[in-house]
Amino acid sequence: MASKRVIVFSTPTCSWCRKLKTYLRENKISYKDIDVSRDSKAARDMVKKSGQQGVPQMWINNRPIVGFDKQKIDRELEIKN
Repeated sequence: MASKRVIVFSTPTCSWCRKLKTYLRENKISYKDIDVSRDSKAARDMVKKSGQQGVPQMWINNRPIVGFDKQKIDRELEIKN
């Protein structure tokens, strides 16, 4: 499987963000974490691309997934559980 570029948009106070990042680490998926509470440009870009303000969001090869949608994440990252 070719490596996929994974970016997580999160905030420090978001419990679902922490669950998502834990899930990715448990499955040995490397990702870049962007704290949108500190990076307003990234927050604007996130909303522009996905149409959603909520976190967590993750982009897999530039395709957004809003929320901790485990089935969609597993499918996109080919995680077998």
